[in-house]
Amino acid sequence: MAKPLVSDALWQRLEPLLPAPKPRRFRFPGRRPLNYRLVLTGIIFILKTGINWEDLPAELGWGCGKTCKHYLKAWQESGVWQRLHEILLAELQEADLIDWSRGVADSTKARALGGGDDTGPNPTDRSKLGTKHHVLTDAQGIPLVVTVTGANAADVTQLLPLVDSIPDLSGPQGDKPTKPEELYADRAYDSEPHREELRERGMEPKIPKRGTEHGSGLGIYRWVVERTNSWLHGFHRLRLRTDPDGAIHKAFVALGSALICLRFL
Repeated sequence: MAKPLVSDALWQRLEPLLPAPKPRRFRFPGRRPLNYRLVLTGIIFILKTGINWEDLPAELGWGCGKTCKHYLKAWQESGVWQRLHEILLAELQEADLIDWSRGVADSTKARALGGGDDTGPNPTDRSKLGTKHHVLTDAQGIPLVVTVTGANAADVTQLLPLVDSIPDLSGPQGDKPTKPEELYADRAYDSEPHREELRERGMEPKIPKRGTEHGSGLGIYRWVVERTNSWLHGFHRLRLRTDPDGAIHKAFVALGSALICLRFL
């Protein structure tokens, strides 16, 4: 039997974050609002399959694609998806399931067929428009931060913004670690000024220098972020971007990151 797209564990965490539906008028109340759990089911179906919004089968009871898209963007503008990701990270932190001994940074690209916000010419794909996902994980591959830029953004320019975007997970007593002890990345992040900035933030950089022979041995630690990248692109909507609206794409990125975090609980 297939697993439900919206598990009880996911819904219990998301439902309190959703804004309450508008009160209905006494006279001419109009249609009843859709069940939010069904709307979320439609949104996750789109995320996982990558089908077009207009192809979402309305007879499944999830609402039409236009309705699901409306709620996805509205909840993004309300900060719902980012809060969901941070709540799951806080739960992982409380259960001591985040390994702060290492952080690993990397990026991955997705072609943007319709162009739009946060896109740019991909230098590795004949300058076709694309989007880049910048990912920072813990030592196990838990996505701590995922940001979005155009495909032409240099990885090294996003390293410090990634690190500075790690949520404060120090806990009520402020006694839990909230930054990795070491930061691993590949040669694309080679920069002495950035190494110094990382040390000032209490992290020891483990980044090989450009022009040196391969075989540094650091790949035995970096592979976890590559696995997380593949998990993100396992959601077809993130592998091939068709939404020009940057808010829609960022909502899918945050939701995909939250779904990956939920697997670790």
